[in-house]
Formats: sequence, structure tokens, C-alpha cells
Amino acid sequence: MGNRSKKLSQLALTARGGANPDITGLAVDSREVKDGFLFAALPGTRVHGGEFIQYALRMGAAAILTDAKGAEIAADELAASDAALIVTEDPRQALAGAAALWFGAQPQTIVAVTGTNGKTSVASFVRQIWTELDLAAVNLGTTGIEGAWTAPLAHTTPEPITLHRCLAEAAENGVTHAAMEASSHGLEQRRLDGVRLSAAGFSNFTQDHLDYHDTFEAYFAAKAGLFDRVLPEDGVAVINLSDPKGAQMCKIAEARGQNIITVGSEEADLCLLNQRFDATGQDLRFSWEGKTYQTRLNLIGGFQAENVLLACGLVIAAGEDPNRVFETLPHLTTVRGRMQLAATRDNGAAVFVDYAHTPDAVATALKAMRPHVMGRLIAIVGAGGDRDATKRPLMGHAAAENADLVFVTDDNPRSEDPAIIRAAVMLGAPEATEVGDRAEAILRGIDALQPGDALLIAGKGHETGQIVGDQVLPFDDVEQASISVAALDGRVA
Repeated sequence: MGNRSKKLSQLALTARGGANPDITGLAVDSREVKDGFLFAALPGTRVHGGEFIQYALRMGAAAILTDAKGAEIAADELAASDAALIVTEDPRQALAGAAALWFGAQPQTIVAVTGTNGKTSVASFVRQIWTELDLAAVNLGTTGIEGAWTAPLAHTTPEPITLHRCLAEAAENGVTHAAMEASSHGLEQRRLDGVRLSAAGFSNFTQDHLDYHDTFEAYFAAKAGLFDRVLPEDGVAVINLSDPKGAQMCKIAEARGQNIITVGSEEADLCLLNQRFDATGQDLRFSWEGKTYQTRLNLIGGFQAENVLLACGLVIAAGEDPNRVFETLPHLTTVRGRMQLAATRDNGAAVFVDYAHTPDAVATALKAMRPHVMGRLIAIVGAGGDRDATKRPLMGHAAAENADLVFVTDDNPRSEDPAIIRAAVMLGAPEATEVGDRAEAILRGIDALQPGDALLIAGKGHETGQIVGDQVLPFDDVEQASISVAALDGRVA
């Protein structure tokens, strides 16, 4: 993207007093400001970005974007500076628009999906379908940027400057199609504003992130922002009617005049008719526009059918031929850390790793595994530190209610005492076995497997580290499962 500059007005920003300087870059971190940059001083949960305006000015910022509070915090420094000042009620939204205009290029077709569970799987399935159709595609989210062009991401939905830089770089690298995860945090903080969406999907809505959103209503409103604000009026909304909130999301899309494709339940446009489960996947029967289809999914878990149909709906909404879309389904593979077959014991018992880190996700994962398993279901669960503490007993309860044997262990304790977190989880699963060390819990869970049994290791999924205090210790559930199986079955590594 080279060295270049744009007038402030070219970024759809208007400064007090009409100043219109040349802008040479954008930053939300004052340490990254260079001569001529626009610095966005945004309100934060702990500290207001206005506190850093003085540093940005010293680094040569040509313009400051903030709200009234930010301008008040740095009033003296701004008065003594000739930097342009843009004050707006919603500086996050203004920054998102400016970032879109600054970087310019985006893949020509972009879809986004929101919901408590399933975002990563849906985005990945969309990308896989496009790839099978010979389109240069990526998915962006929890697992980074994957597909025709790859890059790491620090957040599920990155802040606008990073997001639009990535979209522009993807486009410059030949990517024509992108599927994005839209987190509630990202929507609430306006990170997706400025992304040109063709379609948007809604998967489901259950308890999560109440440490960030004060109420269920606020959490739902954040997700609804994808349809009532980000997806344009000529976009297509793809909504899972099987979820209780699906009908409400449909009304929001209808109010904007968006076309709607429904998936899931009996009245849906893309309707799941039947599923038959076996040890390695499922056969799927569904209908679209009055025609019935049957296909194979090499995916564990009944809920994956809803994720796949939502992905199909998004690809169809973005312009692809439905019959060709449905032909790709037997080739879909699970997302890393999502119902992933990690290892199989010599006796045939299987070990799965899943990112389920909410009570609903744990219950859903275990219920989904049950039809595939002839023997017992064993579960390993924990809960993260410095996160919604109310869900800890619920995590234990979800495991105890849906598994035959439960081990409670450490997840990412962060700054909290792991024993206190485990004790809270145990309240919901009093019959469970408590094993603090996660590696030992995995070993013991696998050791308990008899022929026909299956083990679910829940909570961390694709993660390759365990956060203890302020350290990230190397830890990979899939790798640990493989090591444990090799040790117990006497395999030579």
C-alpha cells in the first residue's frame, strides 16, 4: 500500500474550523503515530484514548479523531497544537468509515456471520464451499485469516484499521471472496462498519459475554447491529429459524427491506428434513425451493447440519448456483478445534476436541455426540478466569447432565486462583472427578475409554497456549490427546 496521503475530507471527516490536512496514516495506538497521521482517541473500558492525545501530538499527528470527552481530556494540548480536531458522538464508527476509505480495496464479495456459537464453523464452511467452486476465498475470525491468503489475527473481529488493512491486502493478493465472523464486541465497537457486505448470517443466541454486555438485551442488540446497521438494505439476510431469536432477527431484516433466506426449521427456505448418524459423520436430507436433496457430511454433531445449511444460504445469497453449492458438501472438513477428531485408541474409542466454552455449547456438543457413540460419553470441562463467573457451575451442570463421566480441570485461569474456578464448576457437577492439571485430566479421561466410548475435551479447541497469570504456556489439547493415546496404547512416537 506504499507511501501515500489523503486529504482529511477524502476520509469523510470534517475538522473543527475547516482544517483539511494531508493524512499519511491511521493509528489507534499513540506509539504507532508518525508525522501526518490521524490518531483515533477512542473511549475504552478502562481508560479513554483521550489520555494519549498528548503523546500522539508529540509524535507528529496531523489530526485527532475523538469524542467530546476525549477533546476535554486533552483540551490544553489540543489548544497549543495546530493538529486538526474531529469531534464526533461515535468516533469508532467514524474511524471504521475512514479506514475503509483509506485502504480502499476489499474482496468483491464479503459475507459475515454472527451468533453465540457456530461463527467459526460457518465462516470456514463458506470459504470451503467457495474454494470447491474454484473461487479465491478466505475466512477471517477466531482462527486468523485462512484460505487462499493467510495471516494471523489477535481478535475475532479486528479493530477497523487492522481489519481494512487485511481486507485490502487480501484483495491485492487476488482474494475475491471473504467470509467474516462478526463478534458482539466487534459489532458493538463498530469494527465492521465500512465493510461492504453482500450477505449476513445469524446462527443462534445463548448466554455468553455478560461480563462485557450488561444484559441479554444489550448482547442481542449488539448482534442485531449486523442487520440493522452494517448489512446494506440491498443485502441478503440468512437467518436460522430454529433458534428462538431467529424470528426477531427476521423482523429486523424485514424492517430494513433486506431479502431473507431462512434455514433450519420446517418453514425454512433451506429446510433440514432428516439426519442419520454413524461413527464418522452423518447423512443429511434437506429441501430447497421444493426440491429434496440427500448428501453426506463427514462431520460429527447434529448441530453441524444447521451450520452447513447456514453456510450454504450465505453462498447462495452471495450469488452462487444452489445445485453446485450442494455438490460440495461431502468435501467439507471440520474447523480445527471444533468437534475435531484428535485421536483414536486401539480399542476404537475416539477423542474429540471442541471449543465449547459456554454452558449451552458444552450441552450442545455432548448431545450432538450422543447419536454417534455406542458406549459411554466422557467429558473434560473447565472455565476461564477473569470472565463471566456466573456460568461456571452451569458449565459443570451441562457436562454432568449430558456425559456419563466428567473430569473438571483448568481452562485458562488467567489472574484467578485455578482451585476457586474449579470449585465453582464442581458445584454444578458434584459427582465429577477434579484434576487440576489439564494434561493429567486428558490422560485420565483417555485412560477411562473402553471400546465404543468417546471423550470430549471441551473449552480450548484450536488454542495452542494456556493462560496462567500473565504467561501463555504452550498447550494444545489435540497434541496432548495424541501424546496420551500413544503413551497408553504403547505406540512409538
